[in-house]
Amino acid sequence: MNKKLKVSLLFGGKSVEHEVSILSAKNVFEAINKDKYDVSLIGIDKSGYWRFFTDAKILEQKSIKSIAKNHNGFLNPDCGKVLVNSDVVFPVLHGTYGEDGSVQGFLKLINKPFVGAGVLGSALGMDKEVQKRLLIQAEITTAKFLTYQSSELSTINYHAITTNLDLPFFIKPANSGSSVGASKVKNEPEFMPAIYEAFKYDNKILIEEFIDGREIECSVLGNSEPIASIPGEVVSNHEFYSYEAKYLDENGAVLKIPAKLNKITAKKIQELAIKTFKVLECSSMGRVDFFLKRDGQIFINEINTIPGFTSISMYPKLWEATGISYSELIDRLIELAIEKFEKDSKIKTSY
Repeated sequence: MNKKLKVSLLFGGKSVEHEVSILSAKNVFEAINKDKYDVSLIGIDKSGYWRFFTDAKILEQKSIKSIAKNHNGFLNPDCGKVLVNSDVVFPVLHGTYGEDGSVQGFLKLINKPFVGAGVLGSALGMDKEVQKRLLIQAEITTAKFLTYQSSELSTINYHAITTNLDLPFFIKPANSGSSVGASKVKNEPEFMPAIYEAFKYDNKILIEEFIDGREIECSVLGNSEPIASIPGEVVSNHEFYSYEAKYLDENGAVLKIPAKLNKITAKKIQELAIKTFKVLECSSMGRVDFFLKRDGQIFINEINTIPGFTSISMYPKLWEATGISYSELIDRLIELAIEKFEKDSKIKTSY
């Protein structure tokens, strides 16, 4: 009888997407094959403290309560032991301090295989400005944008912006996810409130061209030879595909899987998804989001290196429609983590 692999499921996090992360972890935990894997639950509370949970009921909670008393370090001893004894770590951490390369760097330092992109791919996936610059250099079409730092707040001028970008346009944090802090600006009175809202979540913001087109998403799976799922479409019932539309309103959006596309367009989207995945140094998994204009022009919106795994999330749903079940998808992600770790382990670290 084969020995079970020890998998540590990492969730929660010091992020505005803390609650979504717990939803994702709940679905991964329910779908993972318990006959093949011995799953440990490591939750990170909103203060950043890592804790080991023996009861899966924690995944029924909306958030992980922070421990009021003082504690030494950032993880408790039990949590440290679990990590050291893990065969693979599966981070389901959305947003900052989880999806941006922070956790990935820590896991590399403690020499543990982990699911998802490495340090660089994670950082590029999170920082929308740097991501867009690399896409442009690779001749991949993306929306026009302007970038501002918080130190430049006094220089941000509505009339100067509207000479560069047509109304409406989007204002969003450069490093955030799930549309947190994002606003669609249609007139001058909405402008400064949207600026302040975006700066709540990052010290760098994007002011981005509005693309009037269909929202198409495509999942990518693999390391050096990634594959793409069939594309799906998101039809939002809100002003745009906001945090509320994604997670709070049951009728916030309609997911059309597969998207109604001709074969040529569908294939082009799949090819662009894989190209984007490679250009941004990603591995394991990623969900690439597109805008498709009426004239057939395709724009890359962004890549998510730890896409949602909730019951309504596109990443697993697209793979299921492509022919890979939720449980099989988790198997493949764990296999890819081990494959990448073994490949990286062959690199010399002394001279």
